[in-house]
Amino acid sequence: MKTIGLIGGMSWESTAHYYAHLNRGAKERLGGRHSAKLLLYSIDFDELATLQHADRWDEATALIVAAGKRLERGGADCVLICANTMHISAPQLEGAVQIPLLHVVDVTGAAIRKAGVQHVGLLGTAFTMEMPFYKDRLREKFGLDVLVPETEDRATIHRNIFDELVHGMVSQESKAAYRAIIQRLVDQGAEAIILGCTELRMIIEPTDSSVPLFDTTTLHCEAALDFAISGSKEALIKY
Repeated sequence: MKTIGLIGGMSWESTAHYYAHLNRGAKERLGGRHSAKLLLYSIDFDELATLQHADRWDEATALIVAAGKRLERGGADCVLICANTMHISAPQLEGAVQIPLLHVVDVTGAAIRKAGVQHVGLLGTAFTMEMPFYKDRLREKFGLDVLVPETEDRATIHRNIFDELVHGMVSQESKAAYRAIIQRLVDQGAEAIILGCTELRMIIEPTDSSVPLFDTTTLHCEAALDFAISGSKEALIKY
């Protein structure tokens, strides 16, 4: 089994889901007492979030690159950024390490295309929904039509992620707000919804949406297990 390197702590609440899913997945696939071989570098999220909101992306990227290098030196065979927003740093990380980066947009786009979906709604931080790095990759690499919520709804989602979800808080009021936001995207033509923030799986369930949900955390973990258990980079080609 290959060793999976995780850049986590963005937030630790969602990184815990990565750790649990990867270990449970290894046991389900291999049986017995198996668990995943993992290396985790967990970033101080307050430091990173401060840089994000100050638009200091070069410094935020430097944190990701440094973490990736540490994982490579520690013996990781691949690396995952356990956050959607910080895939803005993916090109710099790929250029700094020799091990493969399993890109969350690629595993998500491949799953959506396989499902035959063309028009997809994207939920995430304001950075993920508004900056081009995520939407453009989905459009250019997978030919998807990506819809994002209106301005007020984007602000609601961003506030919920940073004020509640990263602290492990899930309120019924916020859950109801997500249901309404999702429905508005469906009314605009979305055939599926991307949970494009690793914390969103904490609050949004399949019953909250009339269309399929694509949970990036789950998809990312399953792709990492494909790679780790096959022991070959060939497992990454389909993404």
